[in-house]
Amino acid sequence: MDPLVARMRPFGTTIFAEMSALAVRTGSVNLGQGFPDTDGPASMLDAAAEALHSGHNQYPPGPGIPALRAAVAAHQREYWRLEYDPDGEVLVTAGATEAIAASILALCEPGDEVVCFEPYYDSYAASIALAHAVRRPVTLRPGADGRYHFDPDQLRAAFGAGTRLVLLNSPHNPTGKVFTRDELALIAALCVEYDAYAVTDEVYEHLVFDGGHEPLAGFPGMRERTIQISSAGKTFSCTGWKVGWACGPAPLVSAVLRVKQFLTFVNAGPLQPAVAHALGLPRSYFQQFRDDLLAKRDLLVSGLGEAGLRVFVPEGTYFVTADISPLGGTDGVEFCRSLPER
Repeated sequence: MDPLVARMRPFGTTIFAEMSALAVRTGSVNLGQGFPDTDGPASMLDAAAEALHSGHNQYPPGPGIPALRAAVAAHQREYWRLEYDPDGEVLVTAGATEAIAASILALCEPGDEVVCFEPYYDSYAASIALAHAVRRPVTLRPGADGRYHFDPDQLRAAFGAGTRLVLLNSPHNPTGKVFTRDELALIAALCVEYDAYAVTDEVYEHLVFDGGHEPLAGFPGMRERTIQISSAGKTFSCTGWKVGWACGPAPLVSAVLRVKQFLTFVNAGPLQPAVAHALGLPRSYFQQFRDDLLAKRDLLVSGLGEAGLRVFVPEGTYFVTADISPLGGTDGVEFCRSLPER
């Protein structure tokens, strides 16, 4: 008998672990997981080393050290014009993944419905299942313009009396889609109409190649119902540190903390001062970070196109998607599994 509870049986080993293991076994270049090939800003690494040797190795405060919470609040104010009180509206988490899981577990009762856009980061479905909630997916499909779109009528149909929250990732993993202002306005209007919360995964906020990032929390009626999530891993190229944060109105952040304290309690004491330092880096760092990834995006898109694939050029994130049918492929996962063996 399988000892695993039934609701988690559909979730095997994450595709990221599978593809990374396949790359190691075959000696292939690993393009299957969202981590960079750099170690982040040197001053951040120096700040972490200093913290390790200066007494930051015990439990930090449950919500996170004051310096990091203040740095997150200052970042949100400077870049997104959103005001958060660092003493009650900012929570430090073990990466964005914990923040997402803790938010869903804190806000959803069994049977509550969660609207989300598919395809999605694989932890979303698992977190919803852990909460005994119900997914209401809305599909993103590539259009003739080479960009991903959703059907507004399908989105409207996904909302109903049972809707508890919408889970939004923009810029979007894995499609690279950046939701437009009109799309965000529709999502916001539906959240207000159905009195639903929003949990926004914004870890790629500084990786928008065309235009700029717009947080859903900035739309009318959304600040008081949105938990805004991001992390150091993507922006500062330190995915192994697992330092993230959640911002929102105090009652929502307090609810997330109530759950987080029984998941990891606290996290990354010596790394939190370093992330606080990194968030205060000049704007030139964030611009150069974007420019470097843009050059890599263009190189990868060009190479995949030359290999015969139809490439959907991402508007943001680390990721590029492509149509494998020109090469005779019919199953994307099996095609990717076969590549390192060729």
